[in-house]
Amino acid sequence: MKPAYKNYIPFKPVNLPDRSWPGRVIDKAPIWCSVDLRDGNQALVDPMNLEEKLKFFKALCDMGFKEIEVGFPSASDTEYEICRELIEGGHIPDDVTIQVLVQAREHLICKTFEAIRGAKNVIVHFYNSTSTLQRKVVFRKDMQGIIKIAVEGARLIRNLVEDFDGDTNIRIEYSPESFSGTETDYAVEICAAVMQELKVTPQNRVIINLPNTVEMCTPNTYADQIEYFIRHLPDRQSAIISIHPHNDRGTGVAAAELALLAGAERVEGTLFGNGERTGNLDIVNIGLNMYTQGVDPGLDFSNIPAIRKMYEENVKMSIHERHPYVGDLVFTAFSGSHQDAINKGLQYMKETDSSTWEVPYLPINPADIGRQYEPIIRINSQSGKGGAAFIMQASFGLNLPKAMHPEFGTLVKAECDRTGMELSAQELYNVFKKNYIDIKKKYRLCGHSIVEQSENDAAEVDFKGIIECDGVKHSITGIGNGPVDAFFNAIKQVGVENYQFISYHEHAISSGSDSKAIAYIELKCPNGKNVFGVGIESNINMASIQGVLCAINRSF
Repeated sequence: MKPAYKNYIPFKPVNLPDRSWPGRVIDKAPIWCSVDLRDGNQALVDPMNLEEKLKFFKALCDMGFKEIEVGFPSASDTEYEICRELIEGGHIPDDVTIQVLVQAREHLICKTFEAIRGAKNVIVHFYNSTSTLQRKVVFRKDMQGIIKIAVEGARLIRNLVEDFDGDTNIRIEYSPESFSGTETDYAVEICAAVMQELKVTPQNRVIINLPNTVEMCTPNTYADQIEYFIRHLPDRQSAIISIHPHNDRGTGVAAAELALLAGAERVEGTLFGNGERTGNLDIVNIGLNMYTQGVDPGLDFSNIPAIRKMYEENVKMSIHERHPYVGDLVFTAFSGSHQDAINKGLQYMKETDSSTWEVPYLPINPADIGRQYEPIIRINSQSGKGGAAFIMQASFGLNLPKAMHPEFGTLVKAECDRTGMELSAQELYNVFKKNYIDIKKKYRLCGHSIVEQSENDAAEVDFKGIIECDGVKHSITGIGNGPVDAFFNAIKQVGVENYQFISYHEHAISSGSDSKAIAYIELKCPNGKNVFGVGIESNINMASIQGVLCAINRSF
């Protein structure tokens, strides 16, 4: 018995040894055509109703789409009525062209022309299947029989356009459906025959759409097919070359990008890749890929969360957490090394006032597409010390000194290991509060006074206070060259000695009349271990003293 994989026939690539597309780059956006309301809609378990389609159509217009396939009006009364409502209800902006799809069959074409009456700008998109497999198992016709279907459809459409009443601007699009599964020379032949029947000119071009209806090959092979087709198509200047990739192999975006390199000028796809089977080309994905390369995609992606919300409400499907640019987690780093690099990148941009986006692991600035910075770094057991510090700064305005990151990171990791779960920003702050603010206090300052004296340009500070040690209060005094030094000397009177001052950092944590200061104090303890303390007070001198006392209390 042969292995199951032997049941499949390998795809035969095009012979194009002198291909030129690999040396090109995408430097401008194509003509975009959204097919969400037709191809995307037909893939839904519960197709959109009229109200949902109208909301979706308006959103597409707001994003900047100028060509929108609105349906298959000859397929059902519902599709027909939606097309009529768009036209009669005045929903179509003057600069937007609606597109309608129809098979190359006479009664369906005639019904379609009824549906578009009164529209200002329309693309009539007709098609018939041309692939080797479809000819063999579906239509059971030879090549000439399939060409005849296409040419007769083109003839009828040309006649209907010539006889059409009103001021409607009608353009024609033809698709050899399942182009990628069609012999490329034959695809050229059938499209050339359609173009000849339509009597196209460079001034009245036809759209030749080359669908990757079923993705059957690697993206480079699809690009070869496109380049080969363009090279061999007669009267090439009278055609706009369009592509319509699907995603059966999971490489729809790559196939579209390589097809653009191969000469395609127009792209049909859907928002977030909704479509039959594994989906259509994701226009959001490919458009933002261009954006990250400094190319204007020609569509407004500045509020992706709102576009996503509209999409999910109307199609009743959810965006995957890892969906490029859009998913909940795509700008989130859990890994410690990633968090550290992102944090340093953001700091670098702030310090240098960089005019370009240069942050490791983030190919796009989340703010450019309406995303927030808060979820960029999230904390779990895999996270590093820098990630916790980033969240403390971003969420609470606490700029922990770099030397403190390892100590705090160890506390955070222990909490993650204890819970086995990710920590929210508030839970992270709770770790900080528990270990630096709400600590058990062996020593507690109950009252104090600080008097500063200057003599012969030398400053001297006199500290007097009451300190409680294990529930017993003691009066202490000390003199030093500053409040912290004076406090250090005072607490020696209760046996607190051999602590070495290592570092000091402070900053404001709020503004206005109720602003407070926070001090981070690093001490070397008698046992040789370094420990941090934190003090938060309205007065910076007291914040520093409380920070020293916190470090001492934490050393036990």
